[in-house]
Amino acid sequence: MKKLFLCIIVAGMLMTACNSNSGTNATTADAGSTSATNAPVVKFEKETHDFGKIKAGDKVTYAFKFTNTGKSPLIIKDAVATCGCTKPEWPNTPIKPGEEGEIKVTFNSTGKMGLQDKQITITANTNPAQSMVHLIGEVTI
Repeated sequence: MKKLFLCIIVAGMLMTACNSNSGTNATTADAGSTSATNAPVVKFEKETHDFGKIKAGDKVTYAFKFTNTGKSPLIIKDAVATCGCTKPEWPNTPIKPGEEGEIKVTFNSTGKMGLQDKQITITANTNPAQSMVHLIGEVTI
């Protein structure tokens, strides 16, 4: 009987602790976020670039230019391509409202053949948090 009573008390304490932590985390997350109306906005000059036809083994580089059209500084946290053959580089400093920047993308066609569509997903402090650009073209012999 004592064991049952002790288990009930421990379970109650765990439930109370879990509820108080989730409330604290929600408040902390809300305090650190920017409202949608004040959030930075990334506006790309072009969201897709066609590099045309290239020979297998060639490398192509293109800079996706953008402007922060929002009301607060834009911070790019990450940029990830759909495969290891495409390498994005992005600014590591905040882009102020009205300022421009670029995400440089290099595609290495070694081992690739035919039509290519490389998607680059950019994660930033925008709303929504992710945006995408595409590098497309054809790799020939």
